[in-house]
Amino acid sequence: MEERRYRSASGGPIALRALQHSASCRELAVRCPRLQLRSLSAVTSAVWLAAYGLFVLSQNSMVLSAAIFITLIGLIIYLHFVKIDQESLLVIGSLGIQVTSSYASGKESTTFIEMGRVKDVVINEAIHMQKVIYYLCILLQDPGDPQGVSEIVPLFQSSKPRLDCLIEVYRSCQEILEQRKMAPQSN
Repeated sequence: MEERRYRSASGGPIALRALQHSASCRELAVRCPRLQLRSLSAVTSAVWLAAYGLFVLSQNSMVLSAAIFITLIGLIIYLHFVKIDQESLLVIGSLGIQVTSSYASGKESTTFIEMGRVKDVVINEAIHMQKVIYYLCILLQDPGDPQGVSEIVPLFQSSKPRLDCLIEVYRSCQEILEQRKMAPQSN
């Protein structure tokens, strides 16, 4: 197991963990920093101070109850649907590619793409605001046109690793895809 430190497109720290289970099976996981207690405390304090200010002005205790309720519901929604701690890519040359997102609440979202549908894995670029952002994506083969692409599946959308990290993941994926392309020719 090898873990390297990188930066995200926004400059935050991320870590890439690479596991090679066999010659044709690799797992690549990008870990984002966990939720910081300091930022959580700051947001909660700001909401509760604003609610206390409204309570002092209105003398209505429902304002405080609503602030507590909104803060708790907001935190649950954030942890369960927004904050992703880890995004992983499991590439199995003979089977397919599994993409998994692990949320802060423990929930996992998994997508599997059969290897027969995979045309290629590429690094693409996009212009966002005044920056060029690179992202890794899987090109899915068009069933009607073997040379065409039917869909593009972007990877690591939450962690948004920089180009140096994406190149390492790209090379690892390409090694397995090349093995798959060479296997039918050797038979």
